[in-house]
Amino acid sequence: MPQFGSEIFLVIAHWIRGLLGGNTLAADVVMNIVKFLMIYIVLVLAVCVFVMMERKVCAWMQLRVGPNRLGPHGWMQIIGDMVKLMGKEDFRPDKVDKWPWALAPMFFLGISIMVFAVIPFGKNMVPVDLDLGIFYIIGLSALSTLPIVTAGWASNNKYSLLGGMRSVAQMISYEVPLVFSLLGVVMITQTFKTSAIVEAQQHVWFILLQPIGFVVYVISAMAEINRAPFDLIEAESEFGCGYFTEYSGLRFGLFYMAEYANLFIVAAVAATVFLGGWQGPFLPGWLWFAIKVLFVVFLIMWFRWTFPRFRVDHLMHFGWKVLLPLSLANIVITGIGIYIYQLIYPGIGG
Repeated sequence: MPQFGSEIFLVIAHWIRGLLGGNTLAADVVMNIVKFLMIYIVLVLAVCVFVMMERKVCAWMQLRVGPNRLGPHGWMQIIGDMVKLMGKEDFRPDKVDKWPWALAPMFFLGISIMVFAVIPFGKNMVPVDLDLGIFYIIGLSALSTLPIVTAGWASNNKYSLLGGMRSVAQMISYEVPLVFSLLGVVMITQTFKTSAIVEAQQHVWFILLQPIGFVVYVISAMAEINRAPFDLIEAESEFGCGYFTEYSGLRFGLFYMAEYANLFIVAAVAATVFLGGWQGPFLPGWLWFAIKVLFVVFLIMWFRWTFPRFRVDHLMHFGWKVLLPLSLANIVITGIGIYIYQLIYPGIGG
């Protein structure tokens, strides 16, 4: 029972290779397509759960009812939302830069999907086990700024442009401490491989060894994915709707889906790097991973409905003058700790 489902990728790969008669190239192509479809299905289901979870958590925090009409306890409300989005007019303003404007939401969601390729969902359940997995996640996450800037620029709207340009300042600023917050774990494990990082937490989760890194990571990630109280990229009270002011219908839905996909990414990376990933007793590994992801998502939603929005100068001050020094101090402390540990236990970890 504890390993139920953990060998799913190996079973599917063996079956496909047998079906294709040992044609390695064809098997690899088919397996990559299957992995993409599985990631996409998991992503869509997770976004549906997170959207409803957001509303339920918000209602609970603010002593309101929340969705309670469509389906049991309102849990079918997301179906109504999807039907509504698909039925809305795909309006395009006359003077937008047509192709960049149209492609921006697709690239934004596409980047999110690509990140999941190196996330270990369970034992032997990592789609692509890259040696530079953490580096791959950081590199793709940095690219998510480009579709936002493109959407704001191509919309030919000054409010969209302001929202897009503000994204450059915020996302790049908070990306620096976010990257540094992960370096402590990389220093301890001496690897960028996500599966190896999870395996290294068999006896102790890195949140116990890197509490400062975890706190800096969660705060920086909230700013990176535009979650309140750091939602200055959108700032609907100032810019109408920020960088996607001129989007409607399914294009707006792609941006909306990508934001919750990024929430999933942030929680999945936190679970992988700091919370032991799929490690845990009794239950299957993929179920432990899901529980840890839901815990981090709940934590981020709790913050959203608790704290008021930052002012933009306070936002930048907090990133550069608080989180960055904390993340650098954590790297120094981690280095000293590793040095002392190797003096006490020579030959270990070298």
